[in-house]
Order: sequence, then structure tokens, then C-alpha cells
Amino acid sequence: MALALSFVTTALPPRPARTPAQVYRQSLWLLTSRDLKVRYATSFLGYLWSVLDPLVMAVIYWFVFTQVVDRTIGYEPYIVFLLAGLLPWMWFNGAVGDATRAFTKDAKLVRSTRIPRTIWVNRIVLSKGIEFIAALPVIVIFAMIFGAQPTWGVLWLPVAIVLQAILTVGLGLIIAPLVVFFRDLERAVKLVLRFLFYASPIIYGLGDLPHGLDFWASFNPLAGIISLYRASFFPDQLDARAVIIAAVMSLVILAIGILVFRRMVRAVLKEV
Repeated sequence: MALALSFVTTALPPRPARTPAQVYRQSLWLLTSRDLKVRYATSFLGYLWSVLDPLVMAVIYWFVFTQVVDRTIGYEPYIVFLLAGLLPWMWFNGAVGDATRAFTKDAKLVRSTRIPRTIWVNRIVLSKGIEFIAALPVIVIFAMIFGAQPTWGVLWLPVAIVLQAILTVGLGLIIAPLVVFFRDLERAVKLVLRFLFYASPIIYGLGDLPHGLDFWASFNPLAGIISLYRASFFPDQLDARAVIIAAVMSLVILAIGILVFRRMVRAVLKEV
């Protein structure tokens, strides 16, 4: 019997070794799924929390700008217009905010693992991105309720998601190592994000800005990205100039992020 088992074992082809890319992808998915499970394990509402936050914000702004003040911004139905800007913002805001704790939160794991440390930023962007995609049906539901018809602009949705992922990863790679040495940067990032919310076309569109100001607002990469999202229901919101600027800036920020991260990662490992 032992001889037969030995023969079968030797006859089986050896299991191919996993490539570094496969190890990275599997580790990234493992860490991302762990984050999602931990986040919702003790929550009764679970997935609904990823929807309630932007939904409550959208309802508040919808009420203020449709029932309290005389609104001159945005498109009808305004609730769909708001959600198309708020949902991407929640992904961006959550990922960049959490990137400030990418190394300090799991310092022991960061030091002990041998996988590329970029995974600690990428898993944050991926987990927040999954929550964003899971919340997209909310826009569809409100579009059906208020009669917003999808247009050919929905084809730009994958482009918007890719551009936002590139931008967010780039910023995360810059912020995560810097916060290890400059702890005040965590609070500074929160203030900048608060300002950026109103400086981005979320509760308004680029076309609502005065002539001239819309040009400078286009240099905010979120402006072009949000215009891509809104094109799904509001094709007039698509701004080619802002999209091109967003694409260029996102790639430049990613390149800077990779450079900064590579130069600082060894010092970070000594510090955490």
C-alpha cells in the first residue's frame, strides 16, 4: 500500500510555484475581504451602511436645494444628480482618509510580512471601491423612481472607475508613508478633504460655475471624473477638457506616488 501511494505521489506532476504577481493578488484579496468582513461582522445592517451615508447626505442636500432655497444649480432629477457625485466622493474620501492610517493601524503586520508594502494602500482603495460598486444600484433605483433615463454616457462608467482608482492609489502612496513621520498630516488631510468636497462639482456641476472659474476648476481631477459618472444620466455634464486633465493628473500623481513610496518605504519600516 505504501509503495502504491509512493508511486502515485511521484507520478503526479509537481504543483507549479506561484508567481510574485499571483501571491500579491491573492494577498490583496485576502486583506481586502478581511477588511470588509471585520467592518460588517458586528453590524446588523451590514452592507446597507455603505449606502445609508451617501443617501442621507443626498437627501439632506436635495431637501435644502429643492425645498428651502431657490436652486439654480444641477439638473433634474436633482437627487440622481447628487448621488452621481456623492457616491464617487465617498469612495475617494474614505480611501484617502484611511490611507493616513495604512501603516500605523497594522504596524506589526507591515513589519512582519514580506509582500510589497504597496498592498497596504491598495487594499484600502479596493475595499472602498467594492463598497462604491455595491452602492451603485441605489442610483438606478432613484433613476427609475424619478424617471431619469440612462444614456450612451453609461459607457464611460468603467473609464471613470479606472481613473478614480489610479488617482486614489497615487494619493494614498504619497500620504501613507508621509503620515508615519508627520503625524499632524492626518488632521491636515481631513481639513483638505472637507475643503475639496465643496471645491469639487458634487452638489453643483462645472457648468454652474461662472465663466473663467470653470476653467480653473477643471484642474481638480475629481471634476473630470465626476463628469464621467454623471454622463450616464446627464450627457451634457461630460466635459472633455476636464476629463483629459483628470486623466493626465491622475497618471502624474500615480507616478509621483510610486516614486515617493519607493524612496520612503525602508525608512517607514524602521519607524513603525
